[in-house]
Amino acid sequence: MTRAVKTPRIIGWSHTGFGKRAEPDTEALLAAVSADALAHAELPVEDLDGIFVGVYNNGFSRQDFQAALVGVGQERLSRIPATRLENACATGSAALYAALDFVAAGRGRTALVIGAEKMTGVPGDEVGDILLSASYRKEEADYGSFAAVFGTIAAAYFERHGDHRDVLARIAAKNHRNGVANPWAQIRKDLGFEFCNTVSDRNPLVADPLRRTDCSLVSDGAAAVVVASPDIAARAPRAVGFRGRAHANDALPLSRRDPLEFAGARDAFGAALAEAGITLDDLDLIETHDCFTIAELLQYEAFGLAERGKGRRVVDEGLAERDGKLPINVSGGLKAKGHPVGATGVSMHVLAAMQLTGQAADLQLPRADLAAVFNMGGAAVANYASVLERVR
Repeated sequence: MTRAVKTPRIIGWSHTGFGKRAEPDTEALLAAVSADALAHAELPVEDLDGIFVGVYNNGFSRQDFQAALVGVGQERLSRIPATRLENACATGSAALYAALDFVAAGRGRTALVIGAEKMTGVPGDEVGDILLSASYRKEEADYGSFAAVFGTIAAAYFERHGDHRDVLARIAAKNHRNGVANPWAQIRKDLGFEFCNTVSDRNPLVADPLRRTDCSLVSDGAAAVVVASPDIAARAPRAVGFRGRAHANDALPLSRRDPLEFAGARDAFGAALAEAGITLDDLDLIETHDCFTIAELLQYEAFGLAERGKGRRVVDEGLAERDGKLPINVSGGLKAKGHPVGATGVSMHVLAAMQLTGQAADLQLPRADLAAVFNMGGAAVANYASVLERVR
């Protein structure tokens, strides 16, 4: 008996487009997806037992107490117990896993999970400083931005394994090519390898050696899922189960670990596969956390697709392409879809669930029986890995 038979299932979802949105704040973004997710799940509000909210904030808005904002935007939800989670860029998955634990423990039979972020309402330099709070400021404040943290990681990788600018550009080009078919993506344009591989006025260096096309986007947006116990899911129009899932952490300061190892990512992904009773060969797709192209490259190695220092093999052999052996980021990833921090982890699970239920429209792969999702906070500090399968 697989884990998915015994544990909570995703029975519905909702998703806004990502980008610079008209909604003025997270209150409006949370409201934009909450009712639609319940409607998609065909779950009446009176049957909802809990709400779990993922919003990073940390300075994007002076208004916090994000869990309570759900009931402000949708008054029908104001009396349902609501909790807010924050775990850097893995905030959305933290909220989802808390909801799954809530239902699995029998504290409730249903839960609404909402991830949201409003990032474009503050100046660009403030965005960089806010995101830097996902690093260890006591030692890493001088980087000046979170992009510079990953620029330093990329430079260290190049020093150890040779210049990989072309490999990073090919990862960016792949994800932008995939993102063209995603109606929710912030950038729906095939930028091409040459553009991604060339420093220019339109593609400047952001944090050497990372160019703008190596960095995910500043985005607004929200996504929501409804999770339910197996008995409730049996009456739902669809059900996607968690065959395996794992959460692993690593040290926050880069000085206390090898930042090229992505040990927490390796541990979480490996544990999720082990719990699911599968290997990489059994997966049909992965939605992974390409906050920067160097992160996706290091994830190839952490997941076991290539030995350490040899991640370029995945790119050279086309393994991660849409028509490759294991398509990665068919949605366009954070690179093209966008990265509203609190929404990202929820969004990734939505996109995987859509593939598994055959509802991904132009994104749909010919075969999608097992999907993996990997979402991380910080530089592979908080790591969440899920293996999803269609139950019905």
